[in-house]
This record gives sequence, C-alpha cells and structure tokens, in this order.
Amino acid sequence: MTGAKILGFGGYQPDRVVTNDDLAKLVDTNDEWIRTRVGIQERRFARDDETVADMAEAAGAKAIAASGLEPSDIDLVTVATCSPESLMPTVSATVAYRLGIVAPGAYDLNAACAGFCYAVGAAADSVRAGSVRNALVIGAEKMTSWMDWSDRSTCIIFADGAGAAVVGACAEGEPSGIGPIVWGSAGDQAHKIVIEGRTGKLTQDGQAVFRWATTALAPVALEACRRAGVSPEEISAFIPHQANLRIIEAIAKKLGIPRDRVADDIITAGNTSSASIPLALSRMAEQGRLQPGKPALLLAFGAGLSYAAQVVTVP
Repeated sequence: MTGAKILGFGGYQPDRVVTNDDLAKLVDTNDEWIRTRVGIQERRFARDDETVADMAEAAGAKAIAASGLEPSDIDLVTVATCSPESLMPTVSATVAYRLGIVAPGAYDLNAACAGFCYAVGAAADSVRAGSVRNALVIGAEKMTSWMDWSDRSTCIIFADGAGAAVVGACAEGEPSGIGPIVWGSAGDQAHKIVIEGRTGKLTQDGQAVFRWATTALAPVALEACRRAGVSPEEISAFIPHQANLRIIEAIAKKLGIPRDRVADDIITAGNTSSASIPLALSRMAEQGRLQPGKPALLLAFGAGLSYAAQVVTVP
C-alpha cells in the first residue's frame, strides 16, 4: 500500500472578535479570571446567519488552494463537527457541492474535539488502501449555538471557526507523511461533557476533564511518536487540541517539548472543538513556526471522552 501525507491546509475564523471584557458584560467574570484559568484573551464568534457549512467551505477552499490540486482531484470530503445546525443533510455533501467537487464520497464525523484527528486518520487509511486519491478533511464548529450564556464555566471557553487539510498519496518510495493513529475513548467519563437532548446547552465538569487530560494523554502522544518511529526530541511542532492553556503546557512539559514549538492558538481563538488543531496549524504556518518536511505531533481530546494522536510531516 502507498503512504499518505498532508498536501496543504487552511483555516477560517469569523470576523467578530469577542474579548474577555465583552463577556464580562454578559456573565459574572473578568479578564484576569479567564486568563488565569484557561489562558484565553479573545475568541471569534460567527454571525447569526453564518453556518458551519459556510465556515467549512471557506477553510476547505484555502486547503485545496494550498495543496496545488483542483476540486476535480478530490474524491472524498469529510467534515468533523459536533455542532451542525441539523443532522441532515450532511455538511460534507453541501460543502463539496459548493466547492465544485463533483460526486465525491461525503460524510460527517462526530468525535467532538477529537474529530479532526479521527478524520485525518480515516482519510489516510482510505488513501493507503487505494479507495481514495485525495481527501479533503475539515473540522468546523459553531459552538456558540450550544452555549448557556449564564454559565461562566463554559461560555468563556468555546468559539467558532473551521480548519481543513488535504490528504493525498505519497510518491513511490516516499516515506509516509501520516503516522499510525493512536485513538481511544473513556466512555466511563462520557457524562463529563454533555449536550442534553436536541435543544440542550453544553455542560461540562471542567475540573474532571482537566485531571483526565493532564494525566492520561501524554502516554497517548508518546505512543504515537513510537509508532511513527520518532522521538519527542525530533518533534518540530506540537499541536494539541486548544482546550485550555494550562492543559497544553502541562502535557508539553511531560513530553519534554520546548514551549516555542507548542501551538497556543487558544489565546486568541478560544476552544473551537474539532476546528482547533487545523486552525492552530494554519496559524503556526502564518507565523513561520512550522518546518516543512519535519515531523509534527497532533493530539486531540474531548467529549466522549475521545482522544487521538498522530505524527504528520509538515507539507
């Protein structure tokens, strides 16, 4: 089987910037309280009429352009999301049509904040098996649609956006650019992050999730490195899910990865669930913090509690 690699990625954020001071007008909180607990300074909120599909389309178009491919070269579109406006039709089919991708395989995937890594793993396996030539993988969320604006433990954290990547085949003899995925779930703690019913609002036990993430996930990241045949010292960039700056820094410290190699998009983007990793990748690329051809470590985790890690080669 041929190897798979990322050919390009892109991100999209809504125009509306919401600061901690803005949220302090809605709920009992303040800038210092938010920065101390989660590390966020500002985040982006979508317009009322801006949909998950709108944001996914914008990010997907950028990823295709960055890959050097044409829409006709794409034959699978996957959208990872846990916040669609409705369950049908799928976001993926809608986005594919808007981007001019004719009759691709198209499905949505819900692994909450781990969704993008799950989708990249599935796309890479499809490419390696010969089922797909090139896949467009998108993480897109409108988390603000599911917020309780009186709950300061959640409404200060989540935000909106989309990120995408194109996954394609490696050239003959080229090493695989997407390592084996290490994924799993802790279903016994699934009730720690919940949206009840079809019209409920998101609730979470933040302290329990913090304890789980800071103790359970470093070994998952190390296993992904081992399966990819690289050491943590060789990792040029670490892009964990942007859930909480304290969680990010704690895991990076356990892995021994220097702070300047660690994504910190949460400071200005908030927690965008499945969009957070591709958005952070795009931001690091814009900042010149990615080294083409070098290994980067992705680590996602969220409701479920689902998690996934993989090493990818920076395009």
